[in-house]
Amino acid sequence: MTGPLTGKRGLIMGVANDRSIAWGIAKAMAEAGAELAFTYQGEAFGKRVKPLAESIGVDLLVDVDVTDDASLDLAFDRLKSEWGQLDFLVHAIAYSNKDELAGRFINTSRDNFKHSLEISCYSLIEVARRAAPLMTEGGTILTLTYQGSTRVTPYYNVMGVAKAALESAVLYLANDLGPDGIRVNAISPGPMKTLAGAAISGARKTFRQTEANAPLRANATLEAVGGTAVYLASDAGACTTGETIRVDGGYHVLGMPQPENL
Repeated sequence: MTGPLTGKRGLIMGVANDRSIAWGIAKAMAEAGAELAFTYQGEAFGKRVKPLAESIGVDLLVDVDVTDDASLDLAFDRLKSEWGQLDFLVHAIAYSNKDELAGRFINTSRDNFKHSLEISCYSLIEVARRAAPLMTEGGTILTLTYQGSTRVTPYYNVMGVAKAALESAVLYLANDLGPDGIRVNAISPGPMKTLAGAAISGARKTFRQTEANAPLRANATLEAVGGTAVYLASDAGACTTGETIRVDGGYHVLGMPQPENL
């Protein structure tokens, strides 16, 4: 049997370890038949990523710094040289100084604000600009966001603003690239036990609170997020673009905690 992504090639950006959301997506896409390439940043992350890549048959890995134009150019030049064409791209990249994710948002520094927005939002625009010419038969660009973009979430601070900008960028990119048959969407999981999530103060409290109150009484899983990404990148997602798809057990529909937790 063939999977829904058989014959498709895609780049996964942002795998850090086996608990990364990007890894859950990569694993699901590989199981769905896709041929994948990974990026990583620096030797330390490379050592973590290479065994994971090998475990699902990925042999195309590229060292990329999304704040460096030359690094991005080299990465996409290599993809063009080795593959020629790209069907989908997963952007799972975000960063902020964890010391500024505690305390008051009003104390956000100028330097960290600019750095957070550059890596967490502007990098999507940079990679989309380079990926689009390789999507000669249309394609899919996916990114990851979080509900802190639209609702005040403790300990999220400047990352909430960065994710709001990211979601807005998804809309404008979807409109720009739609005539080329390229779909652009975001997936918004609830809190997950990832390396990035661990950097946020109070992450364990947030995880427990969401699990106790979400309509499904469960947090998102890597498998659920991966399955959503497969759908969006497959032909089944052909008419879905400019969306933020929530995979959070339904937590986003709540106005207050469940009665037993009031």
